[in-house]
Amino acid sequence: MELGASGLRRGLTDTLREAVRTGRLAPGTRLPSSRSLAADLGVARNTVADAYAELVAEGWLTARQGSGTRVARRAAPRDAAQPAAVTRRDARRAPAYSLMPGSPDLASFPRAQWLKAARRALTAAPHEAFGYGDPRGRVELRTAVAAYLARARGVRATPERVVVCSGFVHGLTLLAKVLGQRRVREVAVESYGLHYHRDLLTEAGLGTPALGFDAHGSRTGGLAELGGAGAVLLTPAHQFPIGVALRPERRAAAVDWARGTGGLILEDDYDGEFRYDRQPVGALQGLDPERVVYLGTASKSLAPGLRLAWMVLPGALVDEVAAAKGRADWTCGSPDQLTLAEFITSGAYDRHVRAMRLRYRRRRDQLVAALAERAPDVRVTGIAAGLHAVLELPPGTERSVVQAAAWQGLALEGVGSFRHPAVERDRDALVVGYATPPDSAWAGALDALCRALP
Repeated sequence: MELGASGLRRGLTDTLREAVRTGRLAPGTRLPSSRSLAADLGVARNTVADAYAELVAEGWLTARQGSGTRVARRAAPRDAAQPAAVTRRDARRAPAYSLMPGSPDLASFPRAQWLKAARRALTAAPHEAFGYGDPRGRVELRTAVAAYLARARGVRATPERVVVCSGFVHGLTLLAKVLGQRRVREVAVESYGLHYHRDLLTEAGLGTPALGFDAHGSRTGGLAELGGAGAVLLTPAHQFPIGVALRPERRAAAVDWARGTGGLILEDDYDGEFRYDRQPVGALQGLDPERVVYLGTASKSLAPGLRLAWMVLPGALVDEVAAAKGRADWTCGSPDQLTLAEFITSGAYDRHVRAMRLRYRRRRDQLVAALAERAPDVRVTGIAAGLHAVLELPPGTERSVVQAAAWQGLALEGVGSFRHPAVERDRDALVVGYATPPDSAWAGALDALCRALP
């Protein structure tokens, strides 16, 4: 939110009034408490309280004991100089709230602890750390990652088999290049997943046949029927976006296929640390480190802006992937690598993950409770894990609900956005990212979601 130059209170008042007037804050939307919004904006609580009071007096807002401050339930007048269609288009372009999946809570990035780790890491860093270095990445980070993954995810890793990359997409790009050099023709993918992962493989000249899918995850027994597939991309701990865990017998089937055919399993463990109803399921890689490539990232546990991820490779792939990375030269800065290594080895990473696990669990519980009270016919599916939930909808309603959410100022994504082009439509659902909104917007985002549901 941008505050005007005519003083903090006046700027906040004008900004809120404009948001209500144009419909970006829909009638009935509950605003954050004055304490919460003040903390979010870094201003005094009285500044927010005075702005709320002025807008209540003008009739833009209502305030009742026990129900908080809300946008008044009346039609917000449109600017006569601006056509209605333009107003709606602008509202869709800049939603007031977002429940889009894929992003952690960026406001919770541990800045102070990261700064301490950076100071310690840079103070101890040898001079050669600022040179070009090993394409696999700094040995300090590879050592820290190998130890952490062995302890937290059951990955069988040594520093020599870890390659640091600048995100999952970077890692997948390198693997696609190496697979192409090995004359692999196809990489099987899940029926639901991120389209740009499929696009990346296609652009590398690889086919992407879809595995069958049901309530228990990808039907890995069908890999044998895909004669051209030399690898398969899976999200076994928490399938994205459907949210199920791959059953043990299907994990075993994937490994048996890889052993029998010489194929590879590319394991995307994008949010494996975040399981709320039990201990996280261990990584698939532990079943056969010579047939599984493990890919992990700091994008969900810390922040995507760090551009730090890692692969744990079978021994036969290490030199080929390192050579491909050296040629591509996607830079992973040494200072950030050294800082993350210190952050992990000091225990700060574990503490942060534990704190975020509690935070995300509360968010998910609040989402489930709100739906049970206000939209009892909508079922939350998938395991209690990760940063998103799947809301099953009545057949044929997905598109209309996403559109209704847009009119409520809420950005949402339907499961159809993630379906493989060759897979028939078999469900209507929303993929709700509950980690994204700041605390000041969480109540409003939930209200908008519930209003949009059938």
